[in-house]
Amino acid sequence: MNSMLKTLERYQKCNYGAPETNISTREALEISSQQEYLKLKARYETLQRSQRNLLGEDLGPLNSKDLESLERQLDMSLKQIRSTRTQLMLDQLTDLQRKEHALNEANRTLKQRLMEGSQINLQWQPNAQDVGYGRQTTQTQTDGFFHPLECEPTLQIGYQNDPITVGGAGPSVNNYMAGWLP
Repeated sequence: MNSMLKTLERYQKCNYGAPETNISTREALEISSQQEYLKLKARYETLQRSQRNLLGEDLGPLNSKDLESLERQLDMSLKQIRSTRTQLMLDQLTDLQRKEHALNEANRTLKQRLMEGSQINLQWQPNAQDVGYGRQTTQTQTDGFFHPLECEPTLQIGYQNDPITVGGAGPSVNNYMAGWLP
């Protein structure tokens, strides 16, 4: 503790001159702390007054030179704000242009894939007339294997009371295969 007091005394001598001989070190520290407090308080009040002036308040006591200085300070601040805003907008514009380019590329790629896919579908898509699908009852096949049915296109599964007779289409007349049922 004693070495700390000696260090503080040396600090006081260098910064504030030699302390009076009849004032103790503790009192010297109190006085310097009080002076420091008063300096900080004055600085705080100056900053508060400056802030009020920048907000357009308490301009009455200012002279024309102070008002011109305040105007220059506000102009410089406004220029910095506008410059920062412009830079942010340019950065956003660059990002949006980059995204637009990426989306255009993706769109172009998707269009190309769609065109390739539609060409493949056109090449491999079978025609209903070529395969023989559809409701073409006027066309008859001559190989004897397929016979068009003259009935409704509904599927009935299960036991039926009246047997359907198909002229020569199956091995049995009553829709049962011979040998399966007595």
